[in-house]
Amino acid sequence: MDPIDYQILDLLQRDARTTQAQIADAVGLSQPSVADRIRKLEQSGAVLGYVARLDARRMGNDIRAFVGVRISHPRHHDAFTRRIQQIADVLECHRVAGLDSYVLKVISRNTETLDELISATLRRIPGVTRTTTTIVLATHWLDQGRRLTDRELRLDAFGFSDLPRVARSDCSGVLAGQRP
Repeated sequence: MDPIDYQILDLLQRDARTTQAQIADAVGLSQPSVADRIRKLEQSGAVLGYVARLDARRMGNDIRAFVGVRISHPRHHDAFTRRIQQIADVLECHRVAGLDSYVLKVISRNTETLDELISATLRRIPGVTRTTTTIVLATHWLDQGRRLTDRELRLDAFGFSDLPRVARSDCSGVLAGQRP
């Protein structure tokens, strides 16, 4: 990948609905060139997919929490991860090092349904020996993808000094429908 690919990825991470024409304007390429680069990024696995981020609260889920889960023996890991994938309120599942075996990011309508999720569902999965729950009081920043470094976005750092440089601030104008 070259710096233009990183610039394209930066724009797509900020708003996947940005048109190829807007991206082309931002990075100084033609729309067909951008379409070709996006296709190659998708085929290489650099772009995993496109999703709509939903507001959990507006959908009636007022509780967000992180649940640490301890598993008694490694033989339970596969069955645990298969079972977790079936639970709609589990947004993420991470295998971790430390006291817990997994950390789950969960949402729930209220504390009563969170208690049901933990007591009636998670703790009954074979191999689960303990859970610890941390309820989120406020969220100051949500994951919006990997933040690309200035080095990745700098053309001159990769020997492309003759190509146009697109700074993050220039890209944000494109997303707002303005020309850089």
